[in-house]
Amino acid sequence: MKIGVLALQGDFAEHIVMLRSLGVETVEVRLPEHLNGLDGLIIPGGESTTIGKLAAAYNLMEPLQTFGQRHAIWGTCAGAIFLSKDVSRDQPLLSLMDIKVERNAFGRQLDSFEADLDIPELKQATGTEAPYHAIFIRAPIIESVSGGARVLSTVPDGRIVAAQQGHLLATSFHPELTNDTRFHEYFLSLVD
Repeated sequence: MKIGVLALQGDFAEHIVMLRSLGVETVEVRLPEHLNGLDGLIIPGGESTTIGKLAAAYNLMEPLQTFGQRHAIWGTCAGAIFLSKDVSRDQPLLSLMDIKVERNAFGRQLDSFEADLDIPELKQATGTEAPYHAIFIRAPIIESVSGGARVLSTVPDGRIVAAQQGHLLATSFHPELTNDTRFHEYFLSLVD
């Protein structure tokens, strides 16, 4: 199995470390040809507008959209925004997932927080009953899911922070900043 991590901007190095700790071959993706031979792709957190502009500048938009139609993609934080179909503003989006996202929904950097989440799919996939300790940094929320998308997890007030649509995964939080590999393992289970 070979997983790419979009390495245009953001915390791609942390995802690579996590994947390698699981024995997964990884590739930094910066150009369309870097997608060749990959089984899946992670789009990291960072700044979604910058990621979109750089993807457009490096002619990655259409190759990423085509890749996502056949392969697993997981967007974390800014990556979730980039995967979505709607963010209520004009910015480059892959428009692969039937989700509407609100940027910086929890507030500014000072409003970053951590929370324990109940995620039944993780428990089922990994056999571990412990809640998932999630790190939120200037995090978006998934305002709504439609079409084939479904909610995986919410914070206690009911706001959606993880969703899945077939082989596409979106999380508002940063699993790569923890020592818990369960979300990466779950993503790998979506890779054909």
